[in-house]
Amino acid sequence: MDKQQPPLRIGLIGFGCVGQGFYDIIQQQPALGLAITRIAVKHPAKARTLAPEQFSYHAEALVNDPTLDLLVEVIDDPAEAFRLVSAALRLGRRVVTANKAMLARHLPELVSLQQEFGGTLLYEAAVCGSIPIVRTLDSYFSHEPLHAVLGIFNGSSNYVLTRMSEAGTDYGPALAEAQAQGFAETDPALDMGAFDPRSKAVILAAHAYGVFLNPEEVLNLGIEHIRAADIAHAAAQGQKIKVVAGLYRLPNGRVTALVMPQLLGPESPLFTVEHEFNGVLIEARYAGPQFLRGRGAGGHPTGSAVLTDVLALRRGFRYAYAKRATPPEIQLTEGLELNTYVRHADAGVLREVLTWLEMPAEALRTDAEGAYATGPVTLQQLWAWRKELRANSVFVARTGAVRLAGVPVPATHVAALV
Repeated sequence: MDKQQPPLRIGLIGFGCVGQGFYDIIQQQPALGLAITRIAVKHPAKARTLAPEQFSYHAEALVNDPTLDLLVEVIDDPAEAFRLVSAALRLGRRVVTANKAMLARHLPELVSLQQEFGGTLLYEAAVCGSIPIVRTLDSYFSHEPLHAVLGIFNGSSNYVLTRMSEAGTDYGPALAEAQAQGFAETDPALDMGAFDPRSKAVILAAHAYGVFLNPEEVLNLGIEHIRAADIAHAAAQGQKIKVVAGLYRLPNGRVTALVMPQLLGPESPLFTVEHEFNGVLIEARYAGPQFLRGRGAGGHPTGSAVLTDVLALRRGFRYAYAKRATPPEIQLTEGLELNTYVRHADAGVLREVLTWLEMPAEALRTDAEGAYATGPVTLQQLWAWRKELRANSVFVARTGAVRLAGVPVPATHVAALV
């Protein structure tokens, strides 16, 4: 950097795990020429590592401060984040955000605001922490057809599954350990229910395929009701259970999205992604398979992604969304099926579940831990009964590829393996 160039003045909105991680990184690298000159937080009484006089309590003041060169938004309230980010874009400002729930719900409008008012929004930190997946899809694979983009997008649930496998423990103790280690929230519903990786998959769909998905229409099933028996069942087959979020191009050219637990074998690169790490697998038509692995959460890994976006904004970088020019059709549940593993502690409850899912009664098996069944299920049935499955503590995992009903997935597609 030219030593005569003044530091880039940054307004930081939020000083939680990610905000403080980003602040720490900036303080440790003065040669970058970045200065966090204003910080806005919500609660004046909350204990923080900086003196109270270093904070503002009115985020709008930062949005409207013309002396700031760009804004970094890292709060945990999606509605408030959208209010602030959209206001900044209407002023033509440059913004970095890490709020995946906000982006998943409002990405089409945010893209339109950039086009209308000339601002720029970057959000690498919103998906998979330190893994540079958004820019990889938007830039490197901007014109290459992709068969699939999938992976482990949530470090909290992956940590729980790893500890259940390593320690032979049940879900409750593994979750408590994840919370004690800071890898899971006090209210873990978004992570364990697979809502968080669903948001990330929706964001990636805009860059991988040029489509804007409504997160409320994407099927997501989580691990809230997993038990040690499910981990043991997978292990007996040389497999592990992972929450896989996936975007797949079907043989008919349409694109589908699905987030749910899956039984994976050693042939999958995701098999060895453990603890709080994330992994993303890209299957490109010409480049072939690409695999990225890194820490998916934490103040410094995510703060590093924020820093990457800040430096990119200084260089004038913008997302191209190149594939929006010719987006494929979307097919989320209709006419799709997959093989599943379904378990409940009560055989009577599972018999009723099999009728919901239109699985044959003879598929039911019992063991010392309750009852389970395996077999094909349509995504429409899973979608129709998703609330009842959660309410009745039913664990469902997929054991194979998403496919058009009656049509096998080509063996060359990564979806056939993972």
